[in-house]
Amino acid sequence: MPTLRSATANGSLVGTPSPAAASTPRSVKRRLTPGRTGESPDASRHTSPHRFPHAGTGTVCIPKLLSASPKSSRKRLYSDLVAVEKPKWNPRDAAQMRAVKEALHVSTVPSSELVCRDNELRRVLEFCKACVEQEKAGSLYVCGCPGTGKTLSISKIKDSLVCWVDEMGMETPDSLAINCTNLANTSEIFGKILGKFQNRKKGSSKLSPLQQLQSMFSNKDSAPRRMMLVIVDEMDYLITRDRAVLHDFFMLTTCPFSRCILIGIANAIDLADRFLPKLESLNCKPLVVTFRAYSKDQISDIVKHRLKDLEYDVFEPLALEFCARKVAAASGDMRKALGVCRSAMEVLEAKLQYSPDQELGIVTFDHMDIALSKAFKSAVVDSILCLPQHQQMVLCALANTFQHCKKKATTLGELNKSYIEICRSTQVPAVGMLEFSNMCMVLSDQGFMKLGQSKEDKLRSVTLQIDRSDITFAFKGNRFFQKCLEQPRC
Repeated sequence: MPTLRSATANGSLVGTPSPAAASTPRSVKRRLTPGRTGESPDASRHTSPHRFPHAGTGTVCIPKLLSASPKSSRKRLYSDLVAVEKPKWNPRDAAQMRAVKEALHVSTVPSSELVCRDNELRRVLEFCKACVEQEKAGSLYVCGCPGTGKTLSISKIKDSLVCWVDEMGMETPDSLAINCTNLANTSEIFGKILGKFQNRKKGSSKLSPLQQLQSMFSNKDSAPRRMMLVIVDEMDYLITRDRAVLHDFFMLTTCPFSRCILIGIANAIDLADRFLPKLESLNCKPLVVTFRAYSKDQISDIVKHRLKDLEYDVFEPLALEFCARKVAAASGDMRKALGVCRSAMEVLEAKLQYSPDQELGIVTFDHMDIALSKAFKSAVVDSILCLPQHQQMVLCALANTFQHCKKKATTLGELNKSYIEICRSTQVPAVGMLEFSNMCMVLSDQGFMKLGQSKEDKLRSVTLQIDRSDITFAFKGNRFFQKCLEQPRC
């Protein structure tokens, strides 16, 4: 009986081939056939246990099909990475720099859909659709902190509403946008609304615009057929200046034949405590939609979304995350974040101008750190930096005292001990107690600290009147004062 080795050497399989073996695909047969170039028959025998025949049957197990060899997989993976990789950004290219700055400008409206405001957009759009379908007036109040996308979102909703109305075959509503800061008088808002409706009658010239609107919406014959979307931005102006005008504005929706869809936009988030109870008693309480401050993830996503159409990477991921975290912790203002990103680009641009031989690169963490320092620098920080050295050391001693202790006040004597320890560690000669007391009085007059009254100077209470973070921020990057702030003192 011939062996497997001799049988394969003669080009025939052992025994009668089974139907399964006969129907083996050609690619599988090639894998089963030994004797490839540079490979011995013995090597093919021991490459896989599936190549051994079943005892007593004379059939060969069919090996598992492989999609590709490891070498071809590596080639395909490398080609995918090369295809995804973006070309390098050249910050010395004026056209590229201009394109990035325009994309990050506050006034630039994204051409595609807005991100991170899906829920708010859906609520406002559903409200507008319901008013148009039912031909019924309604009012909505959009509130939120500055830079949370309120005005931009409402502008996008207006465009979406027009597209939806065209698809449904309905009559397109008129639209009117009013910015209250441009009004010389708060009552002018009614004249602007009246001007968008049907022409005034000459006999009604004695009536005020508000009275004409009320008369128009109270009579079915004089009421307009088309709906009107009225968007009033910066409505805080009405809240603070003339609440009567604000009440009359929302009461337009209570008229029996009113066709107004009123959307007010303001930064005031304490709406319920200020004028909602009054509007509720007048039966014209608006629907309230609040735009929360952006989180760090949302800020990062919006910046990436604005830059997605560019063919190059501009920001280091760590730098962009640093900016998003800082702005989200401070205010969540997207306009602030865009300004910081543009400022970081200008920092890189300035460095390239002063160092022509420097290699091209993207905006790094260091560039973003400088931009953030400029953006969040306060007047208190400037005042601290202008103080004499010993007065700055006194502030460091005071910051150390309240950092390591839970108490909110200390004494002048204890503060003097902390100051002396800082002088000893930095090898700076300390001033005497009388001069130290005078320095503290100067700092108290400037509002940095508060000194209490006592018969003995050392027992006078001392409290910090500024935020400790302003002191640490002012001395950031200064090794001498960083060492002063590292002194543990209770």
